[in-house]
Amino acid sequence: MTQKIIIDTDPGQDDAVAILLALASPELEVLGLTVVAGNVPLDLTARNARIVCELAGRPDMPVFAGCDRPLARDLVTAEHVHGKTGLDGPQMADPTMPLQDMHAVDFIIETLRSQPAGSVTLCPLGPLTNIATAFRRAPDIVARVARIVLMGGAYFEVGNITPAAEFNIYVDPEAAKIVFDAGVPLTVLPLDATHKALTTADRVQAFRDLGTEVGRMVAAWTDFFERFDKEKYGSAGAPLHDPCVIAWLLAPDLFTGREINVEIEVDSPLTRGMTVADWWRVTDRPANALFIGGIDADGFFALLTERLARLS
Repeated sequence: MTQKIIIDTDPGQDDAVAILLALASPELEVLGLTVVAGNVPLDLTARNARIVCELAGRPDMPVFAGCDRPLARDLVTAEHVHGKTGLDGPQMADPTMPLQDMHAVDFIIETLRSQPAGSVTLCPLGPLTNIATAFRRAPDIVARVARIVLMGGAYFEVGNITPAAEFNIYVDPEAAKIVFDAGVPLTVLPLDATHKALTTADRVQAFRDLGTEVGRMVAAWTDFFERFDKEKYGSAGAPLHDPCVIAWLLAPDLFTGREINVEIEVDSPLTRGMTVADWWRVTDRPANALFIGGIDADGFFALLTERLARLS
């Protein structure tokens, strides 16, 4: 039985790899891609999502442009990590497939209303603006969501954009608070897990050795993407954050975590966007998220490489 998913994304090289992993996996039925401003502005995330679909041989995949700014703040972007296009690295032609006319938020609402309740999982890979806007505009859809599986936040690893906050949550903490407070079953792939999914020379070479355009592009994206993390963290490679979301859907046994309470800080200028994760359960606040802390990195890269090999 396939899982129906909507991928909400702000591509981003690691978002691109996550999309490819989903499109290469028959266990997943991707109903559409909704894009949001995040790593780069909305016009570029919409472009990049379509480039990835065409690379995967899926120009039929509907792509919907969504919110171009956070709910209550100015947009913060991450060109310092992903480059000016968000997919810097290899040269890429502009996509030929069209954007859909419908707004991403309307697509999310209409899809959740039209599909059987509890049958659609939302997979946000960037700021949570589109999801929160849909929940505010159509509260009836909240109970219809099967689960939200998202990349965002941190506990032990703390922040990658400020000392306290991970980028996706920091960009739109008000949206994150709406999502975390919604009562939907929630799986969180934070930096604590994704920073264990590091590229290495051998893992990147395995992509290149696929001998396909997909393998070549993923290796080239990774070569560009990892330069920032190597310099910042002194690590051997870069974490592939967003593919962890799709990998959790496909092979949850690769991951370990615990059900805990996670609150989003929206008021403090010092810790804006912090995911206050009660990992040690020192409060009496009820659990609202499966917060992932560990990953079998070898198993993750084996899965990723095997699935990418299915794309020409």
